[in-house]
Order: sequence, then C-alpha cells, then structure tokens
Amino acid sequence: MSNQVKKVVLAYSGGLDTSVILRWLQETYDCEVVTYTADLGQGEELEPARAKALAMGVPEGSIYIDDVREEFVRDFVFPMFRANTIYEGEYLLGTSIARPLIAKRLVEVAAEQGADAISHGATGKGNDQVRFELGAYALDPGIKVIAPWREWDLLSREKLLDYAAEHNIPIEMSRGSKSPFSMDANMLHISYEGGPLENPWTEPPAEMWRWSVSPEQAPNEATYLELDYVNGDIVAIDGQAMTPAEVLLELNAVGGANGVGRLDIVENRYVGIKSRGAYETPGGTIMLKAHRAIESITLDREVAHLKDELMPRYATTVYNGYWWSPEREMMQTTIDWTQQVVNGRVRVKLYKGNVDIVGRQSEDSLFDENIATFEDDGGAYNQADAEGFIKLNALRLRTLAVKRGRGTP
Repeated sequence: MSNQVKKVVLAYSGGLDTSVILRWLQETYDCEVVTYTADLGQGEELEPARAKALAMGVPEGSIYIDDVREEFVRDFVFPMFRANTIYEGEYLLGTSIARPLIAKRLVEVAAEQGADAISHGATGKGNDQVRFELGAYALDPGIKVIAPWREWDLLSREKLLDYAAEHNIPIEMSRGSKSPFSMDANMLHISYEGGPLENPWTEPPAEMWRWSVSPEQAPNEATYLELDYVNGDIVAIDGQAMTPAEVLLELNAVGGANGVGRLDIVENRYVGIKSRGAYETPGGTIMLKAHRAIESITLDREVAHLKDELMPRYATTVYNGYWWSPEREMMQTTIDWTQQVVNGRVRVKLYKGNVDIVGRQSEDSLFDENIATFEDDGGAYNQADAEGFIKLNALRLRTLAVKRGRGTP
C-alpha cells in the first residue's frame, strides 16, 4: 500500500485506539503520520499526546496540538444555538457539532503538510465516521480517508491491548482499569455510552456523572443569572462581557453546580442503530431556554413559527454530518437574518436541575403592555373586532359541518 499513501494526518488523542492506529498506519501503509489533536475544552491535559507521538517516531514538526476553543464556540456552537437546535426533542448535539471543526482542521493540516490522506478512529457502527468524512470530502473532494476500524481485525479492547504490547506502544491504562463507559467531552458536553448503559432499563450509576451534582444534592437556594444578547448570541453574564468560550465555561460551571443539564436518551443514529446515551450539557441547557426567551419578545410570530418548523431539519442536518453542506449554509443564512433583532437581557433562575426564565427585556421587544393588559387599554385594541375575525376563520368549519349534516348555517 506504500504507493497509495505517503503521508497521513491522523486525528489523535493519545489514547489506546489512536495510538494503535498511529502504529498500524505506519506499518500497513508504510507512510509518514502527522498527528492532529484538537483542544475543544475536553478538560484533559493534551501535552502527553505530544510525548506519546514523539515516542512513536513522529517528528516534532508533524505534531499539532491545536487550541480551537474560541473558534468552536463562536463559529459552531453559537450558530447552532441561534437555531434553538435540538435533535429528536432532547439531544443538544454536543458530539455532532465538534466533528465539522475537526474535519476542517484535518483537511487544513493535510494541505499544510502536503499529505494525501487523513485518518480517524471512529468505528464503523457510529455517526462520527460519517461526520468526519462528509466534512472532509465537502472541503477537499480529492482527499483520501483511512478508517482503520473498517479495515482491520482489531475489533476488541483485548486485541488492541495485545497489538500495543507487541509493538511497544505506550499505554497508560492497564487491563481492567478502564472506565466501563465510552466518553467524549468538549466545551459543550460530555457523553457516556456503552457498559451498563447498553441496557436501556439500567439507570446510569451516580458515580458516572462528572460535570454536575445530582439535583437532589444541588444547593437549597436558587441561583440567578442575567444574560445579555446581541444578534442572538450571549455577550455578557451579570453585566460582565465575555468571549463565547468564556460564556460557555461559566454557564457550565454554574449550571453543573445546580444540577442542570443531565440527560438519558435513546437516539436514532444515522447508520440505522438505536443507541442509548447519557449526556451532561449544563451550559447548553441554559442557553437553549434563555435564547427561546429572548426570541419570544423580539421575533415576529410568523418568523418565530417558521424558524421552529425549520429547526428539526437543521438539527438532523447537523446530527447526520452535513454541517458543510449547502442546505445547512442556506438554513444558517436564514436563521442568522432573524437574529438581527434578538437583542436584550434574560434573567434565569437555576434550582435543583431546573432552568426557569423569570425575566426578559429588550429595546427590540414587540411585547406591548398597552395591548396585552387585562385592564382598560384605552382603545389600543378593539375587542369587537374579534367577532369578525372569528367568523371569517370559522367559515370553512361551518361549511364542512353543514355538509356533514350537523345543522344549518
């Protein structure tokens, strides 16, 4: 295979799977490997990945450890939340939204390094293989993608460990010490799959959760936050200006401390498999509720309703890996146009896992107290007009009722 690939950029974490892949690529394809590690705010020390790559023969100039936290939140998370995106009614797409950025950087590094292929550690059963590869092909249609899990026979942890031992691959975790869960983390969420969660009747164990306290153990006093919005994005918390990444970090910390953001669902993967997963998304949970609140007073009714109709399509597009598609770009342009008036402040109350909206205000508000009041509005709204409105809208219903023999008009 040496004539097919000379240099590969590998999405590399330094863990068991990608360390084995690194050596496997070197041996199977007889090629040079460039490692790419993205800092998406997963909360782990990433420099050990550099040492492991060096120990496996990767030269310093071929090791990338990339801090993309601000780009991730600014250009991927925030645009997604402008759409109020939620998949199958519950999932906030924490894993899905990270993959297009990694795909983008893999392709960019491949161009910088003159590589003719990229590689990833996603399995042949999951969504991530689709997301990485659709993104890569959309950005570089001529790129070659190597997906070892679809080629090799190392289909168990035991086989991976045996391969690592045979090839002197440095692995920190020994047999039996690994968490029973497959976990993925970035600034938006942490996910848990596998192990006892493979039985959808089994409750997630209390010790599994890492980012949040249980609602039962959350403080007995509520926490209040004031979130300032400009063009649909949070720009300040309690009056303090923050960057997108700082906003999400703060909301994660405060939300997690109040038991916010835990989720246990069975979702439909794009490849056709039902998958049970547990998620912690404290900041995203607050963001979704608060964004809908500021939109409730600033968006025209029909614009808001049309945007809600568009959202499930947008969510499925992101979930299935089509971030770099023309349909996502078209929807994003429409969504972002609506956000010109989504400015103002939302007051949020956090209490034992709950996120309650307790205030919203905006100079762009369409809420008119003079019209909405139950008191005398001074003629701002003529209630007698409602009679004609109702009769016109009832016309087709009355006609149908007559046809069905329910009386006379």
